Amino acid sequence: MIRRLILAIALATSWPAVALADMIDTSGMQPWETCALCHGLDGISRMPKFPRLAGQPERYLVKQLEDFRAMRRRNDDSVMADNASLLAPAEIAVVARHFSSQSAPEPIDPAAEQDMAAGARIFRQGDPARELPACASCHVNGADPDRYPQITAQHPDYIAKQLRDFRAASRTNDPDGIMRSVAAKLADHEIESVAVYAASQPRQQRRKP
Repeated sequence: MIRRLILAIALATSWPAVALADMIDTSGMQPWETCALCHGLDGISRMPKFPRLAGQPERYLVKQLEDFRAMRRRNDDSVMADNASLLAPAEIAVVARHFSSQSAPEPIDPAAEQDMAAGARIFRQGDPARELPACASCHVNGADPDRYPQITAQHPDYIAKQLRDFRAASRTNDPDGIMRSVAAKLADHEIESVAVYAASQPRQQRRKP
């Protein structure tokens, strides 16, 4: 099992856009072990393209997997849709529970030249003049924390890409279109600044079951 998993990780590193079903024999593996090829067994991916899942709300992870499975959400190469389609509904719950219960990742230190001032202001305070809510109002201090992902300690490149995708309406599975509305008000430099600031902030540690 360990040898097979190591081989699978090596293959996934070389060919991340190839569907897992075409790469390896996954029989006998736990459902989250195939996810670990990109996201890490501990949910802390090493590559910015793949989000850090550790400590994310379980219900949010379930929704994303269900959305990928139903093609309500697509990533660039449809790998997630392909992989989610291989999971039975009960396995989706198992995968979400596993990653939600993992220890939260450490924040990502910004590079010295990165300016986080605008991002910090938008993240913490928003911009009332533009009817722009603070990111923290949903993603840190939300009344329904299981509805929204924790974007703190996330790869900044991943955060920025999701905001650009929401702004371009190429990602549309946000509740009530709220993220599309928010992202449409952000300039490119604000997206980059918010992403770097959010990545540098600690993620709340979720209680393990």
